[in-house]
This record gives sequence, structure tokens and C-alpha cells, in this order.
Amino acid sequence: MAERDIVAAILRLLKKTPGCFCWKEHGGMYGTAGIPDIIACINGRFVAFEVKTETGKLTKLQEITLQKIRDAKGQAFKVTSAAEVAAILKELEG
Repeated sequence: MAERDIVAAILRLLKKTPGCFCWKEHGGMYGTAGIPDIIACINGRFVAFEVKTETGKLTKLQEITLQKIRDAKGQAFKVTSAAEVAAILKELEG
């Protein structure tokens, strides 16, 4: 499955999730390099998802950015499927 298809599936899941506001972060010359693909506020929590295919690897900048989010008490994850995000959402509920 292509990364864009995984992103679309995750966004469909998140948009059905109560208490969730989310968007796809679009890169480009006006964006900030390294920002995760999907940004969400879920029941008052900042959550970011960097989407990769099963074989995809984080760049050094993406690793640093995810850690900066965690250091700021946000939640940040590398994910490869909507099922993985669903499991994360269950953990966040508890």
C-alpha cells in the first residue's frame, strides 16, 4: 500500500473518532521540514503521526522532530497502518 493510501485510511479513522480534530500536514516551501504527516488534537491531547510504508524509515530530521514533540509532553508516533493508529487510540483512552 502506498503511503498516501495509508494516510487517507488513518484520516478516515481519526475523523470518525469522537473528540478528535485532525489534518494532513502538507509539506512544501512554506511548511516546516520534519513535521509529521498527520497532526491531531484528541480529547485535549496533542498527537502527531509520521506515516511510513512497512519498509519506510524515518529521516534523522523526522526522528528529531518526533522526539521534540515527546519532550514537549505531546504524543508522537511512527505508524504504518490505520490498525496501528486504532491500537494507539485505545492506549490513549486508558
